[in-house]
Amino acid sequence: MPASFILALDQGTTSSRAIVFDHDGAIRAAAQQEFQQVFPQSGWVEHDPREIWSSQLAVAREALARAGLQARDLAALGLANQRETTLLWDRGTGQPLYNAIVWQDRRTSGFCDALKRAGHEALIQGKTGLVIDAYFSGSKLRWLLDHVPGARDRARRGELAFGTVDSWLLWKLTAGALHATDATNASRTLLLDLATGEWDEELLRLFEAPREVLPEVRSSSEVYGETARGLFGAPVTIAGVAGDQQAALLGQHCFHAGLAKNTYGTGCFMLMNIGRQPKPSRHRLLSTLAWKTRERTDYALEGSVFVGGAVVQWLRDGLGLVRSAAEFEQLAASVPDGGGVYLVPAFAGLGAPHWDPYARGAITGITRGTTAAHIARAALESIAFQVADVLEVMTEDSGLGLSELRVDGGASVNDALLQFQADLLGVPVVRPGVVETTALGAAYLAGLAVGFWKDLAEARSTWKVERTFYPSRGADEVAHRRNRWAEALKRARDWEEHGEDGPY
Repeated sequence: MPASFILALDQGTTSSRAIVFDHDGAIRAAAQQEFQQVFPQSGWVEHDPREIWSSQLAVAREALARAGLQARDLAALGLANQRETTLLWDRGTGQPLYNAIVWQDRRTSGFCDALKRAGHEALIQGKTGLVIDAYFSGSKLRWLLDHVPGARDRARRGELAFGTVDSWLLWKLTAGALHATDATNASRTLLLDLATGEWDEELLRLFEAPREVLPEVRSSSEVYGETARGLFGAPVTIAGVAGDQQAALLGQHCFHAGLAKNTYGTGCFMLMNIGRQPKPSRHRLLSTLAWKTRERTDYALEGSVFVGGAVVQWLRDGLGLVRSAAEFEQLAASVPDGGGVYLVPAFAGLGAPHWDPYARGAITGITRGTTAAHIARAALESIAFQVADVLEVMTEDSGLGLSELRVDGGASVNDALLQFQADLLGVPVVRPGVVETTALGAAYLAGLAVGFWKDLAEARSTWKVERTFYPSRGADEVAHRRNRWAEALKRARDWEEHGEDGPY
């Protein structure tokens, strides 16, 4: 049957993926390619925009080839992307002016501190639903305009284009015909008014962001345009765009208020659907767009953990403690717990609910009896502890009880992690049959826009559970472990010297 598949592009922090889905939400073929992480100095993280594009194009073509399909077999293309990562490029040549500044990057912490001291925190949180932090795109854009020679003047003349990774890929996919973003990605810039869904003049002035560089804001599920003819042999309709975590929320079928998911990726990202109205957070969680379609706009509360699965990469690449994720899982599972060891992976500061850019990593409780297995186990448990911290305040802020947590992402294949997560939370942890829910959400958005699935109810019928993990530890043991984790957190907090009073 012609046009019976959706191609989903999932551009992540450490790799680019492409997955072909059929109408039942099953994976027909997939391809993945890692790309280089650039660390120019302490706290700085960058990507080469050209490598982002080349790796994403390569895996898209590879996935189609593995599926034995051609462009004409695709009903549409959907795109999900690492959020907040910030790019600036030349509109005429399409060439980037600088490396992409990654969401993990902390170089603008000093400027963010200055905004707080100037009393702008309430204004920014009230309009954007976000906290002032270097995590988001606005301060990164300002840094680029101030530090790339001539960039600010060129931006004002309309010669440059700013975007998050979705905008960059849309530009490249359409050979420069589209400079656009979707509402979910736009809501992560600190430049968008969440209530109106529009770029806000007051925020633009605060971050000195010229309107001329900004992309058009569009809904998450609509026909954006077509791919350039030379890419896939024939044009493919681009019909869905969302930030990766919002896409995963949709891919986990969290269509109603009170449903929540956690993605165990490079970082950990928990989102809870809170319905049709945004809610402010008393615990500095983020109020953000879940998705915007022609029919409805949904909102979510979000807590972001900066270092989740990346702690495994650090053990592998930084310490050489393991050679692969599979070896890590085996090593961590060889002991029942960390033997009193707690590892706080605050390599890039702490995210929600702490928001401490000056925290740094710490390992506490080491004795002569500590082994590599205990370090690995403590690293694994650190992921679950951070997620539990977020969920605790999320349920308070939303006023919604949680009956289960749906999970996805690379580390969600780790049974020991999910069992410990269920123990800490005291609710079942549900792993779906398709854990590539970010890509699946992007596919849903694209498919809904072109009628591949007629509505959310039809899409919902494709969701299947692979395994459910039930709590097994006693409440006293869990309370003791969480108290010790809190003590370890104290030792990691406020470690790095604070930035100067200047903007950067």
